[in-house]
Amino acid sequence: MIVNHVPTGWQIIYQQAHALLAAQLLHQWPAFLPCDQWVGLLAAAAQHDDEQQSWDGHYGLTPAGAPANFTMKEFSLEQATGVMKAARFQGRWRSLLTSLHLSTLYESLRGQKAETDAFLDEQQASQKRWLRELQIKKADAQRAYTLLHWCDRLSLILCRHELPEMGRALEIYQGPDGQGYQVLRPEPEGPVRVQPWPFRDKQFIVSVEATVLHQLQFTDDAELAAALREAPIELLTWVLTKG
Repeated sequence: MIVNHVPTGWQIIYQQAHALLAAQLLHQWPAFLPCDQWVGLLAAAAQHDDEQQSWDGHYGLTPAGAPANFTMKEFSLEQATGVMKAARFQGRWRSLLTSLHLSTLYESLRGQKAETDAFLDEQQASQKRWLRELQIKKADAQRAYTLLHWCDRLSLILCRHELPEMGRALEIYQGPDGQGYQVLRPEPEGPVRVQPWPFRDKQFIVSVEATVLHQLQFTDDAELAAALREAPIELLTWVLTKG
């Protein structure tokens, strides 16, 4: 979960919803791949945070009883393995993109646990095999994945309310064209701008659903889960405009 502390309590955005927002952003980029690969890239963006574990023993809570943000959770080999298993049902290209994402996220964990190292080794071997079988150059695959990573990053900035105040710019990530990009919001409730503007349309709207919890502390996962099922849902929207 992405957990934001707001005046009314907690604002919860599921990671799968954040991934769908990333896919909305990617959809606005001018396509630079064949149709089948472009749709596979969209699918990888929309599903890269699937296979989340079921809560079990304060898995969704901090020691103080508050909802736990995803950054507070340790690497889950079960979740990462599940994402790869699900991707393989959609083919080698989708699997390659998902594997590149997992390598990017978790290669820094190498050397800590043998099972994690084995998983990372498997990703590297599989990536080489899929590139060879699909007859795709590594640089081309990396370009496509870089766009996924870029959209993932911008989605997180929006979902975590990280847009700087007073119209200051924040670096997003390097795009698939090698260009650096920044995001800013000149007016507190106004349109969001990306510089330089990479999108197909001059203006568009993206959105994500968030659950609002007024209760600040919970005794266990079951109480949190019950509150999430009954809590109201609000739609967060952003207008992105070429400036």
